[in-house]
Amino acid sequence: MTAPALSHAFREAFRCHPAGVAVITADPGNGPVAMTVSSLISVSADPPTVAFSLSARSGSATSVMAASGLIIHLLRYADLDLALLGAAPGADRFGTAAPWERLSSGEPRYTAVATWFRAQITGTLPVAGATVVTAELLDGVCGTPLGAPELESLIYMDRRWHRLRETPDGAASLTLMDTEYRDVFR
Repeated sequence: MTAPALSHAFREAFRCHPAGVAVITADPGNGPVAMTVSSLISVSADPPTVAFSLSARSGSATSVMAASGLIIHLLRYADLDLALLGAAPGADRFGTAAPWERLSSGEPRYTAVATWFRAQITGTLPVAGATVVTAELLDGVCGTPLGAPELESLIYMDRRWHRLRETPDGAASLTLMDTEYRDVFR
């Protein structure tokens, strides 16, 4: 397979690979930053460690990596507006659009998100166009689902936002969000 064909196959495959959505916040000392990511993965339970990818095109990536601590917000369907805010280039992410506070350790945290973790970066791996970051979780809260957790999920796939819905037979099924949400997050 040629390099262009492999690159195309890779893009097509991962475009249709569903991912959860998180917002990362941090403050390296010159003001808070936030960014939406769909690359968050669990690495280890002991110590609790995650990894995610930061695009070199993101204006917030350098600030996140320079911060001594960060907050990882795991988003649900109800947090779609926050996902959109964190994905919109140039948006005022710490104005009045979403309530937030500073933790005693200094990191900015969106208060409406039920599940969040404070973390410290433990490693970075620069790759072409991005940096893979590992972070150890230091503190946090796993919010209680309001209903069935699988129906509260926010999923990013095919450059669109999705949620799960319950079908008449009780199964969960993927539902496409309104077309106005297409191609907002890249």
